[in-house]
Amino acid sequence: MFKRDIAIFGAVLVLVACSTSPDFAQKFRADELQPDGTASQTSWDAVALGRVEPQSREIKIVPPAPAQIADVRVKINEKVFAGELLIRLDDDEALARVAAADAQVALHKRARNDQSTSAAAADRRKAEDSVADAERSVADMRSALDKVTVEWRAGHASQTDLETARSALSRAQDRVMEQQNGLAKLKISGDTPLPTRVEGELNVARAEWTLAQAALEKTRLRAPIDGTVLQVDARKGELAAPSTDSALLVLGDVSALRVRAELEEQYLARVRVGQNVKIRAAAFRGREFAGKVSSIAGIVGQGRINSRGPRKFNDVDVLEVLVDLPDSGPLVVGELVDVYFSSQQTETQ
Repeated sequence: MFKRDIAIFGAVLVLVACSTSPDFAQKFRADELQPDGTASQTSWDAVALGRVEPQSREIKIVPPAPAQIADVRVKINEKVFAGELLIRLDDDEALARVAAADAQVALHKRARNDQSTSAAAADRRKAEDSVADAERSVADMRSALDKVTVEWRAGHASQTDLETARSALSRAQDRVMEQQNGLAKLKISGDTPLPTRVEGELNVARAEWTLAQAALEKTRLRAPIDGTVLQVDARKGELAAPSTDSALLVLGDVSALRVRAELEEQYLARVRVGQNVKIRAAAFRGREFAGKVSSIAGIVGQGRINSRGPRKFNDVDVLEVLVDLPDSGPLVVGELVDVYFSSQQTETQ
């Protein structure tokens, strides 16, 4: 009886050891059914676990500093455009600093205008004023766009109104660059005199306004790209912290999806850029999705898809392989899939 128990225990150990070996796991995962229910006859060179992601990857929106959430402008699955205001943080202090900077600029500008100047200095003054006016116009146009966007999402403004506001902001930004280039040319000219003390004080006041405006803009969390809101974890009145582990909002460009697969390093020689692969998902059994290897990482590292806590001694190093999906069908961002590689799937060059 004792010897039989030992034999059973030994057999169990052998099975466990085999099941955890890469070759066994590779063969087991490859032995799946075809869409018609028959056994697979394909000899797969490698199989890797992957996760579906947007082409832009998942972009996590977090505040630059701890702040209270004043307003959440978007909802999950809504499409957003680059520069759109997503979340507004508490901005009372920032607005007050902008108002104070405005007053200082107006005060120093009056003092400068009361001072006579030469023709060459007058050209520099005019260029400096043009730059300041253009920068102020950008701030005004951005604020106007934010208001129109709110009205557009509420159904009180048309798509034409939105596009008009976006175009106005774009023109204002182009004008800033033009005016800055013109001022830079004047400054390097040998005929342009240096600013006087009063002119210098105005320049400092304008720089303070720019800093105040930048601080105000930090209370506006905007979309960095055109994309779709994938997740919203922000509510008005909550205190937001700058941590990617607790992102307020996640967005991505889901117009095209791809798979980020983690391939065990021992199978590196069996995978090539341009190789056609098959992708299967547990949610859609019996269905295959075509993909093509677009890039292979140049470094081997720890896997992240199934990582649970600190690295263990038996963790396998992997290589990240990106697979483009010409037609992702019903696959969604974050879904786990199996990626099947075969030398027979390599596209003829």
